[in-house]
Amino acid sequence: MSCSGQSHLNLPDIITAILFIPTFDQNMTELTKPSFIEHFKSIEDPRIMRQKQHKLDDIFFITLCAVICGCDGWVSISKFAEMKKTWFEQYLELKNGVPSHDTFGRVFSLIDPKSFQECFSNWITSVVKHALGDVISIDGKCLRGSHDKGNNKAAIHMVSAWSSANKLVIGQVKVDEKSNEITALPELLERLDIAGAVITADALHTQTKTAHLIVEKGADYVLALKGNQSNLHNDVALFFEKTPASLLKTLCHNTTVDGGHGRVEERQISVCKQIDWLLENHNFPFLASIIRVTSKRFVKDKWSQESRYFISSIKEENAAFFGHCIRSHWGVENNLHWTLDMAFDEDHCRIRKGHSDENMSTFRHLSLNLLKEEKSAKVGIKIKRQMAGWDNEYLLKVLRVLDVNYLVRLASINLAALNFVSLLVFYGNSHLLSDGFQHGEPGGLWRLRSSCYRRICCPIR
Repeated sequence: MSCSGQSHLNLPDIITAILFIPTFDQNMTELTKPSFIEHFKSIEDPRIMRQKQHKLDDIFFITLCAVICGCDGWVSISKFAEMKKTWFEQYLELKNGVPSHDTFGRVFSLIDPKSFQECFSNWITSVVKHALGDVISIDGKCLRGSHDKGNNKAAIHMVSAWSSANKLVIGQVKVDEKSNEITALPELLERLDIAGAVITADALHTQTKTAHLIVEKGADYVLALKGNQSNLHNDVALFFEKTPASLLKTLCHNTTVDGGHGRVEERQISVCKQIDWLLENHNFPFLASIIRVTSKRFVKDKWSQESRYFISSIKEENAAFFGHCIRSHWGVENNLHWTLDMAFDEDHCRIRKGHSDENMSTFRHLSLNLLKEEKSAKVGIKIKRQMAGWDNEYLLKVLRVLDVNYLVRLASINLAALNFVSLLVFYGNSHLLSDGFQHGEPGGLWRLRSSCYRRICCPIR
């Protein structure tokens, strides 16, 4: 299409202009908090009514922002709020000013952590895609700085679930002081929608009750096999070391080689699903396949070799698939635990009073999810935290990265803008479009954007 006496319209330029149309709430003077915070409104406020000077929502929002921006204690969170008070007042009432560090510490020492974690899981369920075949890795981590010798309190352990497909924490639960991770895992799985997923865990969780629960919830398992299932482990190891000639053809194999930083590693995965002979002596629930992973490593001019064994409820001959599941399990170590230590310095956090250590752990997981989903900045999590502290606009971008309502509104406005341009073209209002794409006239593009914005977001009443 051409305009008489004007340059040809360039459709990619039009679309580019539309994508950068400002997007705001319908009430332009009203700034709102990201809507995902609504998922946490069901948390019960433990304070006495007459002693409340600050809203629980405000305390929660300030703490989340502060943790994202690098704060790791109640004093630093309170000082952060003081420094950002003008910005916070755009979103919060703050009738009694900024909460003190004692208020932050007291509130989160009293809040029920189970309620907080359930809200976290519900929020994640509402925003992440449920990928069929997603590998969900389960592993525990000790918060070393949470111990309190004065009150004879040991450091707490948290068991977390990591989604490999989404690269997000999807749930966590604290290990009871008088128990271990084995009892915490079923509680965690009960909170999660794991249908169609593959659950991986280390040998500690190779338990019959755990296997039953996983399959009953519609998932499959790939579990490490070690000494806690000694008879089963020994039989599987012996089979792969001295495979009977009649069963050699039932094995399938896959080999991968990778390396870096002076290391070369070759992994050979061997799988057998013809295991009737094994089931005669072992009644492990839903056992369908056995796997061996043999790793040969070349490090510092020396070769080493190690074999590890796994069991699975999946009756599959694809050795590469099992290799993917087993390798994906390390995501919970490399992408979650390592990041919490290096980017959040979790092990040195000395918050420990009441439930505050457990609740702060949930805040770190929540912050990590938001920072990982913000992909415009091609830097690490630690730098992203600093950027959020430096730039309020970037902080708001991080907060809204998984804000479903905001993204829907953004898409709706841009779609409406695109429809408006289509109408302009269709009805021959070419003078407005051509004004926006005159060569050497930068103001024309702004007039096009402004005109679209006025007609879409500020209709004549």
